[in-house]
This record gives sequence, structure tokens and C-alpha cells, in this order.
Amino acid sequence: MRIGARARLDSFLDKDGREELGTELEPKDKLKFKDTKRYKDRISTYQKSSGEKDALIAMKGQLMGMPIVACAMEFKFMGGSMGSVVGARFVRAVEAAIENNCGLVCFSASGGARMQEALMSLMQMAKTSAALERLSNKGLPFISVMTDPTMGGVSASFAMLGDINIGEPRAVIGFAGRRVIEQTVREDLPEGFQTSEFLLEHGAIDMIVDRREMRQRVGGIIAKLTQHSSPMVVPVSQGEKEPEYEVPVAKEK
Repeated sequence: MRIGARARLDSFLDKDGREELGTELEPKDKLKFKDTKRYKDRISTYQKSSGEKDALIAMKGQLMGMPIVACAMEFKFMGGSMGSVVGARFVRAVEAAIENNCGLVCFSASGGARMQEALMSLMQMAKTSAALERLSNKGLPFISVMTDPTMGGVSASFAMLGDINIGEPRAVIGFAGRRVIEQTVREDLPEGFQTSEFLLEHGAIDMIVDRREMRQRVGGIIAKLTQHSSPMVVPVSQGEKEPEYEVPVAKEK
């Protein structure tokens, strides 16, 4: 079951100390693009239906008492497509992680680059990747969590550039869709092709984590990669305790 970006961040971050980044950024129709509908009209429609200005939300906050910057993509906003605002907010998140000397986590859910922005959308692939290089040069971790679906230009850029790449169970992750590939190569693809389980088995991702365990697993990973002291136990609800965490790895075949 898919969940929205705000619900995702609400269940992942500690309750206190949240600050949303890049809220002033909104998409612009610089190309005056029109297909069956004008792009600016599509933007307005999706802003009203989703309640968001664009397809990525970025926040500074805490995870189990540790400073963290987290992003989540809203698939209900034009299929989570990556345009200039998504790229700009992601870069803001990277810059905030560098400024606060903390890790970055991103939950991807996208059909790929936003065709209505043409080359400006494709440029975000390089822009976000270059930003992650700066984060890496500072020795700070990027944890990429790929949810259903993570496709196209998003999977071909920042979503697959994590120090640790995580997939949710049964998430579809890839570049082109299954039918497109089958029609191109004129072959039937293996059962489960492009699922997170298939990718884990073939070494393309590091682990699969259920969203109910995401706080504990990612918190443990961040603590180890940043050499942070043991995370504080910050229950999601009163009386709930965080279980002991460990970093799972893919099994050798």
C-alpha cells in the first residue's frame, strides 16, 4: 500500500524539531508547454488535489534523537515526476545535511523525469548527483529508500546513489517499464523482474526493509556510519519501545 510523502515523514522522523525546506519553491511553466492540457493548468490541478506545491518534501529533524535531513516524494503529484523544484529541494536537503553535519535519507516514489519541463527536468539528474558528490566528500551518509514505484530518471540518478540502497517489499524499481523492455528486446522477462526482491537477489540493492521497521533500521545505519553514540529511544507513541537494531546485509549466494 502506497502512502503519501507527509505521512511517510511523519512516521519516520521524531515528533519535535522538524523544519521544512524549500517551501517557497514552486514550479514555473517557462516553456509554455502544452499537450492535451497546459502545464500550468496541470500544476494547479495537482496542487489542489495533493495539497502540495510539488512532488518532493524535504525536512530537517531528528531520528531517534540524532540530527537528520529527510526527503520524501509525493507520487500523487504528477506521478512523483522530477522537475526543477524537486531537484532544487533535493539540493537544499543536501546542503542542509552538510551544514548540520548529519546524514540524509530520501524516500523515492516516482515515474521519472517530468517531460513537461524537457531538458530542465533532465538536468536535475546531473544536479542531484553532483550535490550527492559534495555530501560524500564531507564524509556524510546518504541512505536511499526506494518505494513503489521508483523508475526512470529518478532511479537513474539520486535514488541509486545511496551509500546504502534500501527497497521496500515488492516495490517496482527500474528504468524503463517491463512492457517497454519486452517489446524492445522481444523476449519475456523473468518472474518478479524489477521487484525489490529480484534486485536484492542480484546485488542491485543492499537490503529490503518493511516500513514498520524503517525508523529502527535506518537509525542504526546512520548511527554506525556517522559514528554517532547509540540513538536515543524515541517511541513513536506512548508506551512503545524501539527494538534493538542491527544493520542487515544481503546474503551471499
